[in-house]
Amino acid sequence: MADKDFTYSDVSEHSTKKDLYIVVHDKVYNASSFVDEHPGGEEVLLDVGGQDATEAFEDVGHSDEAREILEGLLVGKLERKREQEGDPKPKSYAQTNASIANSEGASTGVGLYAIVLIGAGLAFGAYKYLQAQQGEQ
Repeated sequence: MADKDFTYSDVSEHSTKKDLYIVVHDKVYNASSFVDEHPGGEEVLLDVGGQDATEAFEDVGHSDEAREILEGLLVGKLERKREQEGDPKPKSYAQTNASIANSEGASTGVGLYAIVLIGAGLAFGAYKYLQAQQGEQ
């Protein structure tokens, strides 16, 4: 069943909670059985139902387990040879974008950690200074 080819027009006919197809990286998935179980809520899936959900899926940064669940929902692939007028053009998604975003987030986290440590050090110094001042009186 996963060998079936779909056009965007075919996929767009499946956009309800009980009949929900999504496209991720040019693969078509039947997410109908997963709508109620989706950790992000059903609205998230319904918003991208019948459409290319690749960007939304990658922006969230799904786990390996989520990707395995997705593979279990595979029903076919998007057929680009039979593109219809009005179909969105294919987008290129580099996996490096996610790793770049993660490394930027890591440097922000380290910077924030450093600021917190410096602030704690200054607060401790001020505390000790005030204690010493009170001891002199």
